[in-house]
Amino acid sequence: MRIGEIAALVGLTTRAIRHYHHVGLLPEPDRRPNGYRAYSVRDAVRLARVRRLTELGLSLDEVRDVLADDAGRELAEVLAELDADLARQQAELAERRRRLAVLLAAPPGEAEPVSPALAELLARAPATASPSAALDREHLSLLDASGAVGEELYALLGAVAADPSVLALYERLDELADAAPDDPRIGPLAAELVAAVPAEAFAAVTAGDGGQRPVPGFLEALLAEYAPAQAEVVRRVMEAFTDTWAAQTRRGRE
Repeated sequence: MRIGEIAALVGLTTRAIRHYHHVGLLPEPDRRPNGYRAYSVRDAVRLARVRRLTELGLSLDEVRDVLADDAGRELAEVLAELDADLARQQAELAERRRRLAVLLAAPPGEAEPVSPALAELLARAPATASPSAALDREHLSLLDASGAVGEELYALLGAVAADPSVLALYERLDELADAAPDDPRIGPLAAELVAAVPAEAFAAVTAGDGGQRPVPGFLEALLAEYAPAQAEVVRRVMEAFTDTWAAQTRRGRE
């Protein structure tokens, strides 16, 4: 058979067959005196098998392993790996659809492309027009996207998010937008914020769920988002919980 004939027989293109020659999947057959390749039925069987395996999702390298001699991998082993990979893809797709469902269920204008755990946390928070609360949501979304925090943190913050009295703290922070950095309201507000949030939650924010130190420059960039007096409140809060995390780390090493 010539290349066009075997291509039609096995349902491949002549270009694909030439590529299989190039990558070593199919040895080039002998040529006839007229220069045309002469393909055998054995070549057709091999090409048909290549086609079936690639349709299953195997890469050409995996197909080469399957078609190799006894030193190659068994077909059952390769297919088991393929099945496991497809199962992972299905799980990932299911998780993406779950996240999309959360976004689609949110009221118009309130959908946030965040993890389901954070979306659930934000949904529990009372509605507010507080600029400080909005900024806090943005910071949580950033940490969520970076993978620095996770479901453990959101579980710790659940009760805080649902507490209406926390809105009063945000509003008091809003009132410091035009205040001096030594305003006497700064200290009491920082102390109440520290008391309102579980120490473990802020330790997770400042250190990350993995127990790593904060990313260099993050705190400075965070404080730059606020007016001077507000930044001083946030700095004191973050400092208090960073100290708590450091103390916990030291105890864990003792």
